[in-house]
Amino acid sequence: MLLVMLLISLLLGLLSLAGIVWIVIVGSLLSVDGLFMSLILLTLSAIFFLNVLLELRDRGIFGKDKGASSKGLPASKTD
Repeated sequence: MLLVMLLISLLLGLLSLAGIVWIVIVGSLLSVDGLFMSLILLTLSAIFFLNVLLELRDRGIFGKDKGASSKGLPASKTD
């Protein structure tokens, strides 16, 4: 079930980026509507890709291991 949610988030993030490409192709990027729409689509794609990144990190596929946190390291003594 989580894999399906991961794929949906990835698909929606790519769809948002495709919307930005469409705005550039049509040539309305420099209008006020195009600027606000591209800003909204960039925000949406960032949220969806952040969801994918956090899910991959929780599964241990991306990022550092869960066991390698800084809380488990011994404190260094300075004399």
